Amino acid sequence: MSHLSRHAEAIRQELGKVIVGQQSLAELLLTALLADGHVLLEGVPGVAKTLTAKLLARTLDVPFSRLQFTPDLMPSDVLGTSVFQPNKADFEFRPGPIFASIVLIDEINRAPAKTQSALFEVMEERQVTQDGTRYTVPEPFVVLATQNPIEQEGTYRLPEAQLDRFLFKLNVGYPTVEEEIGILQGHHAGFGGTPLEAVRTVLTANDLRGLREQVRRQHVEPKLLEYIARIVGQTRAHKGLYLGASPRASLALLNGAKALAALRGRDFVTPEDIHYLAAPVLRHRIQLTPEREMEGSTADDIVKQILQQIEVPR
Repeated sequence: MSHLSRHAEAIRQELGKVIVGQQSLAELLLTALLADGHVLLEGVPGVAKTLTAKLLARTLDVPFSRLQFTPDLMPSDVLGTSVFQPNKADFEFRPGPIFASIVLIDEINRAPAKTQSALFEVMEERQVTQDGTRYTVPEPFVVLATQNPIEQEGTYRLPEAQLDRFLFKLNVGYPTVEEEIGILQGHHAGFGGTPLEAVRTVLTANDLRGLREQVRRQHVEPKLLEYIARIVGQTRAHKGLYLGASPRASLALLNGAKALAALRGRDFVTPEDIHYLAAPVLRHRIQLTPEREMEGSTADDIVKQILQQIEVPR
């Protein structure tokens, strides 16, 4: 665990060169990276969602690409297209920007359903099928997507099937007064424009594969597996929900808890790890009934209720 912790702390330090605060966000992003999962970052414009994702990509020595989703974006702009080669009298596939290890999709909810559907296969199966031929994306492969709140003008609601492919949905809030003062002081002193080049590479693709294999070997007690199943199962029976979470949520909670435990220096998972990750894993996978929405309840409120109803194993 010390080897993993050193790398994780080095990444945190690199992010801290530019980002003020957001320690929990950095921890959850690292957790998703170790758990081999995609992350959806939601927040109002200007809270450093895109910047944080770009900085995390810079700490990894792997191919990186960025896509700006717009209403007129086509699936071929994401996946690639077949181009006719006259000298060969045949079509040749030109890979799109999705063929990278870290893919930053900025404002993912500004593209319509046709373009969103292009991500279904690649996010789940790590491959693209074009003209009957399968093309695999690089390993590792992680999608970091940002979006503005759904009520913002010019956005589309993401399909449930796509939301389910994200390991976590992280809500990026406003900084505290102290953090915002720190941001202002840094800019006033001339340090606010710290270039991205100042962030150094910490991990190679081989390093990340080794750390992920270490995470997979984490010890998990059978009673904790039952605890995860009960939490996710309760979302399907809760009266305030009309859409519960699928078994993919259970797997996400398990893999995320194993990665979080490793980040925190342990080779075993505790109920606290599961409790901490329940909201990021479930908040985008459940749908409230209209009555609960009218009452002002949120998905996080329902998850908190479920956690209070289920006995914590000891």
